[in-house]
Formats: sequence, structure tokens, C-alpha cells
Amino acid sequence: MSFLLTNLKHSLLTFTVLLTILMGTAVWFGADINYGDNPLAYKIGNEGPHLFFEGNQITSNYIRGNSKQGFYIDKKSYSLNEPISATVYFPLEDNSFDLTIDTNIKTPPTTYSDNENIVAISDIESSYKTFRNFLIANNVIDQNLNWTFGKGHLVLVGDFVDRGFSTTQVLWFIYKLEKVAEKAGGTVHFILGNHELKNLQGNYQKAAKKYIHVATALGKQQYELFDDNSFLGRWMASKNTMELINGYLFTHGGIHPDLPALGLSLDDINTIARKNYRSAWLPRSEAFNSDAVLSTKNGPSWYRGYFEADLSQSDIDIGANHFNAKAVIVGHQPQWSVNTLYRGKVIAIDVKHPFDYRGTFPSRSSEGLLIQNDQTLFKLKDDGSQTKL
Repeated sequence: MSFLLTNLKHSLLTFTVLLTILMGTAVWFGADINYGDNPLAYKIGNEGPHLFFEGNQITSNYIRGNSKQGFYIDKKSYSLNEPISATVYFPLEDNSFDLTIDTNIKTPPTTYSDNENIVAISDIESSYKTFRNFLIANNVIDQNLNWTFGKGHLVLVGDFVDRGFSTTQVLWFIYKLEKVAEKAGGTVHFILGNHELKNLQGNYQKAAKKYIHVATALGKQQYELFDDNSFLGRWMASKNTMELINGYLFTHGGIHPDLPALGLSLDDINTIARKNYRSAWLPRSEAFNSDAVLSTKNGPSWYRGYFEADLSQSDIDIGANHFNAKAVIVGHQPQWSVNTLYRGKVIAIDVKHPFDYRGTFPSRSSEGLLIQNDQTLFKLKDDGSQTKL
């Protein structure tokens, strides 16, 4: 018996050591251990609003009810030029925020130059609480979601949708931020990432399964949540792929070395991209310029070469110089921390943000970027602290 107990102890010790090594290795390479999802993640009662164009009207739809009593749609129609008062509910905290929706959608400019400060963050992945709290901690908004960043620029560098359970809340929050910033003289820039493009093209494979049920409750297929009859879909499709703000170029993926040789301007690239937001990319021999912008490997919203390709400093400089950029700020590729690459010509700001409804080990914390006086760079933390880069 003592022999068996001794062997059992040794086996358990060996198993524990091996498991610890395995977990440590996985964490070192960026893996997470999830605690599981809060059941509130799947709550669809009070989900909305989902706005859809119907002829010369637009309808606002909220999902009401619950799984025990059944669900129904609270629907109201508006004329196209009529402002719409809306409330967006957040189940995790059992609270909501209000906004007014203007159904007139405008395409934003490509270039801005005003010497105002910039805060940038990327890859929120449908985590409303994380996004909101980061902005509050870094004095972009206050606790009541009022804009407090003056004439500054808030730049959202793509992938604010998918994976998480707060896609509706995140998108309407961005819309609200645009409006409150504009009234205060500031600007919110929503640069589309590859996951926004996936949703515009009806590719919802990375969306939380919750949104299958949201679409079903609305009497829709899931792709219709962001198609051209959807207000949020049209609004996203109006956005840019690349913008130059106070001399810094923002794009989700990056600039492939072959792109500058085509001689395309930022306006050219954004025009090509917007015309094709609804179409999945396939290589076409007769349209190389378009393919260079739209490629799911080398296009600006998809490119990972800054982190995976064998690039020279010259490759980076040519890309930045073509667009008169001091540096290129990108998301897309997760980093341990916001950092600079290639002698400061590339700034990588994608970090693993906390999820709204899911705990992870190791615990996550948000980071972003502050550009002050057009030249001084700071890493921003979600506790409001700043570290000079």
C-alpha cells in the first residue's frame, strides 16, 4: 500500500509540474485560459436598436421579452430625415445610454491637420465596458459619457466588432461618441479593420453565437444585421480604411512595400476600398491596383508584414514617406504592450483587452496611444497612467 501511495504522489507531482510548464508555455506564447462566460452574455431582451431602411422610411427595432415568456419586437417607423431618440441597454451592468440618431450618413475626410492631441486604440472586439472605462480613465469622456477631450482626435484603428457579446453596444457607443465629440469641436475616427469588412460582407464566423438569436428574433438572416438596408451597415460602409491625422497614418494592418509604387493617394485607396466593402476579395489579373488595396493578405486592412515579413527599414520608410507620414499606427497583430518598431516608423497598438463577459488567466488590461503636440508619444493604460514611448 505504501508503495502505491508513493507512486501516486510521484505521479501527481509529475503531472502538476508538467501542467504548470504547459500552462506557462501557452501563456508565454499568448494563449489565454478562459473562466467561462457570464450567462448575461446571451441575454437578448432589450437588445437594440436595430434600424432598417424600408422604402422612404426607417424602422427602429428592439427585442423585448425573455426566454420564459417569449420575445417580441418593439417596432417604430420614422421618416428618413427625422431624428431618432434611442436607448442602448447593457445587460452586464443593467444600465443603458441614450443617443440621438441622424439618418443622414456622411463619408469622413481622409486627411486632418490641426495640431490637436490624438488618442488611439484598436481591436476592442465587442467589449463595450472595457472600451468605455479606458476612455473615462484617460479623460476622453467623463462618467456620464460626455466628451472631455476638447478638440482632440479619438482614433479607433479597427476590429471593434466580433468575438465578444457587446457588438451592438460598441457600435452605438462609437456613433454616440462621434456626435458628442463633434459638438465639442473634437473628432472620432472609425478606421475599418478586417473584422468590420467581414461583417459588411456577411461573414459572421467570428461573431458571438448570441447574434444568431438576435437576427432570428428580428426575422432576419445574420448577414442582414449589417447589410445595406441596415443603418449600422451603411454607417460602417461610409468609413475609411486609412487616414492621415496630424502627420500620422492610421490603418488597421499596414502598408505592403508594393503599394507605394502604384502611386495611389489616400483618397484613391479609400475610394477603391469603399466601392468594394460589400464584396469578398478574389484576385483579378486585370485589376492589380484594386487587388493591392483589397487583398486579404496584403491590403491595408489585412497586412501583417510588419510582424511576419522580412522587411528592411527602407521598405518601411518608403511606405511612410509616400503618404507624408511621420509613422504608421496599426492594430491587427496582438502585442504584449503598445510599442514602436522600425526606428519609430511603425507603432503597434493592438493588445489583448479584457472581455466584457469572460474572465481570463492571465488577466488582461487595456492600452492605447497618446500623441501629444504632434511629436511626443505616450502609452496609455486603463488606470489612466502614461508612459513615454
